[in-house]
Amino acid sequence: MTTVNYDDLGKQLRALTEGERDTISLMATVSCEIHAADDRFDWTGFYRVTGPQMLKIGPYQGGHGCLLIPFSKGVCGAAARTGLAQIVDDVEAFPGHIACSSSTRSELVLPVWNGKQRLLGVLDIDSDQPGAFDNSDATALTALLRDIFQDVA
Repeated sequence: MTTVNYDDLGKQLRALTEGERDTISLMATVSCEIHAADDRFDWTGFYRVTGPQMLKIGPYQGGHGCLLIPFSKGVCGAAARTGLAQIVDDVEAFPGHIACSSSTRSELVLPVWNGKQRLLGVLDIDSDQPGAFDNSDATALTALLRDIFQDVA
């Protein structure tokens, strides 16, 4: 198992995304780089806010994902609804978990905000390992997302 060097990942992502303001382009690049950074990351992608209380799949790496997720359902919906990071050690124990992939055992979902505090979507990282994520992952990735998406409209 690899461990992410978040300082190096941050430098790489900032270099790749410098000056870019297109949300989809940023999401595609971020999901690709994060997914490749650690063996724990089995599915890495974004769900975008596309309507009232609705998330729609965006750029991702890994197998298929759910196409639509209401704010009222699942781990992604909880992150969008509450605006808080969701660290789930065992997805089977999460009430209302949506099983987009049967291999997912744990999940980290982070809200993605622009600089004006508008929710753009959520970053969803799934692992086929139980208990794969902790607060250090959430803290480091939240800071990265804030830097990268701050200037998006």
